[in-house]
Amino acid sequence: MSDPTATIDAVRDHWVARIAPDWAKPYLRMARMDRPIGWRLLLAPCWWSTALAAVAAGAAYPNPWHIVLFLIGAISMRGAGCVWNDIVDRDIDAKVERTRKRPIPSGQVTVLQAGAFMAGLCLIGLLVLLQFNWFAVAVGFASVAIVLIYPLMKRVTWWPQFVLGLAFNWGALMGWAATFGSLSWAPLALYVGGIAWTIGYDTIYAHQDIADDELIGVHSTARLFGDRTREMIAVFYAVATAFFGVAFFLAGAGWPAWLGLAAGAGHMAWQVVTFRYDDPARCLMLFRANRGYGWILFLGLVADAAFRAMGWA
Repeated sequence: MSDPTATIDAVRDHWVARIAPDWAKPYLRMARMDRPIGWRLLLAPCWWSTALAAVAAGAAYPNPWHIVLFLIGAISMRGAGCVWNDIVDRDIDAKVERTRKRPIPSGQVTVLQAGAFMAGLCLIGLLVLLQFNWFAVAVGFASVAIVLIYPLMKRVTWWPQFVLGLAFNWGALMGWAATFGSLSWAPLALYVGGIAWTIGYDTIYAHQDIADDELIGVHSTARLFGDRTREMIAVFYAVATAFFGVAFFLAGAGWPAWLGLAAGAGHMAWQVVTFRYDDPARCLMLFRANRGYGWILFLGLVADAAFRAMGWA
């Protein structure tokens, strides 16, 4: 059963539309529960970093408790970030075909109600954060300013995807910090690679809105790159792969991790080759496919830790 009030890029027949009570649907949609790709992309660097830390520490597997905490934190904080984005962008969203049915511009939820809901999601995120060591807590709080300014960036710079990358890949620092209580060059390289990855996949995503963005003056790398988008995505994916490789090298990763990185590079190449500027449905499909990329890198690192513990790597 489809929901006539859902946005056009929501997952069809999602549980939000099928079984959620009517009063809860606008709030769940604000948190993008019917678009889980967002929290999956936010979660990937957290899990990569946790797994990379396990490899560096000589552990047989990533810390399971950290894996669970990052899962809860990614879902709650991605939801909070989306509500904040909707509050700030409510006037712009009303002018864009893909977003005009969102709960705030469509009048289903007031700004005050949205703010209260966001506060509740932030509280969940805070409770998760406080489970880590104090260094990791401090690192987590350092990301707040980036999250707050991100929705404004499309008004003032052609590179809002870069700022999104800064926010969405903070987990690349958090997993390592939660394990070691410090940072080193390996998670920093992972973070830089994640930023480049995000610029690539979110440029693909932004091509869905390029016509509306041109009409209302919203900036994006999709508009900036124009007919050079395919080449620029290839460049950013290559940079991402290179920095991920640096992170793996610095952490002492073995052949399973490198095999995962190579498979991930193949996944990125497929995205570049099959990208179509004027096909919104394909852009959405390729954007969502990056959840697969996240799994490829993570499983390579998990296999590396496990094989090393068994003496196979």
